[in-house]
Amino acid sequence: MNPAYRRWQYWLPRPLFSLFLALLWLLMVDEFSAAHALLGLALGVAIPFATHGFWPEEAKIKRPLPLLRYLLVLLVDILRSNLVVALRILRPARHLRPGFFSYPLALEDDFAITILASTISLTPGTVSIHYDAEANTLLVHALHLEDEAGMVADIRERYEKPLEEIFR
Repeated sequence: MNPAYRRWQYWLPRPLFSLFLALLWLLMVDEFSAAHALLGLALGVAIPFATHGFWPEEAKIKRPLPLLRYLLVLLVDILRSNLVVALRILRPARHLRPGFFSYPLALEDDFAITILASTISLTPGTVSIHYDAEANTLLVHALHLEDEAGMVADIRERYEKPLEEIFR
């Protein structure tokens, strides 16, 4: 293996995860500035560097183009969900029906499951709470749960199927 590549891989063991963490940081602080971008990049490099010994294997992204489409869908869904949650909370008569539901996973790749759980938590109004490896399910809390089957179908179509395409 090329020595320059080994040095690069030592300092940046998971480049896509580093990029994901930097973007996640920018989404969480909800403000773009050079300082936040630099801090996000620093965290994106430092966290994988400090934890790479605990990771069982490197994620294998088979198709990067669907990843870009996935990120675009995620950004649109985050914006849309923010508006929906804000409207539900600001209405005088809040008819919220919070609830839990179990999401049956078709994914088998641990990294893809982590991305799916993070995606669910990033989308306002839903939080992934627990991953049951034996049952291969995610426990999800929704701020307003009218149709559990519809919510499961939406997650499967909008997030899980594209992740299967990206990682298989």
